[in-house]
Amino acid sequence: MTVRVAACGVSDPGRVRSHNEDSFEIDQEHELYVVADGMGGHTHGEVASRMAVETIREFVSHAEEESEETWPFAYDPRLQRHSNVLKAAVGLAHDQVLSAIRRDGSLYGMGTTVVSCLVRGDTAALAHVGDSRAYLFREGQLELLTQDHTWVNEQVVAGYLSEAQARDHPLKNVVTRALGGDSDVSVDVKEVALAPGDSLLLCSDGLTTMLKDQEIEAHLRQHARSALNGACETLVAEANTRGGHDNVTVVLLRAE
Repeated sequence: MTVRVAACGVSDPGRVRSHNEDSFEIDQEHELYVVADGMGGHTHGEVASRMAVETIREFVSHAEEESEETWPFAYDPRLQRHSNVLKAAVGLAHDQVLSAIRRDGSLYGMGTTVVSCLVRGDTAALAHVGDSRAYLFREGQLELLTQDHTWVNEQVVAGYLSEAQARDHPLKNVVTRALGGDSDVSVDVKEVALAPGDSLLLCSDGLTTMLKDQEIEAHLRQHARSALNGACETLVAEANTRGGHDNVTVVLLRAE
């Protein structure tokens, strides 16, 4: 089965920061959707996030011409082809950010998180690094599809911290994986079967540090039958109402 995907995205600097280091991409032609949250201060974070988004888009747009026999990256037979394409694209984006840092020492310390989605047929491939998230909204219920690559989340998984403790922990923003960090990066990949009526939300942590999952779910339920841009704008506005401590970016997809 093939589903048709509608999409909308909104990005805002928030109420505290003067500069937006987030970037996002909606490429309907290739059914590619990306959110990247740059790190490194002012313009450097923006450089990293934009570089990641552009690298992923360019790789995906050219990948249709490649065959598995000439694939220049490790191919995982457990994943569908487009999932392998997206994983390779994110890995290449990491390499590009590292190369930029090596060429220009003033960029040292820059990096970016990324969460991305590539749809083929009725299967959404998701690839992410860092604490930008992907959610599935289905039949009024919100499900987190990604795991944050943060020190605090690792402590929660290990049983040392509760979810409540993690939310207000002073180290909650310490990311353990990012594009441009270590020389190698591990990219998490997940495949999700889409059905008509499903929505996928990709977002930077500027949303999830301001709103709890239950609150995001309530807003999506309220806008389930309305235009996508209304849901996107409401989520961003609500994050800003709560303080807007960070840049906030949302990309919302709906299967029709």
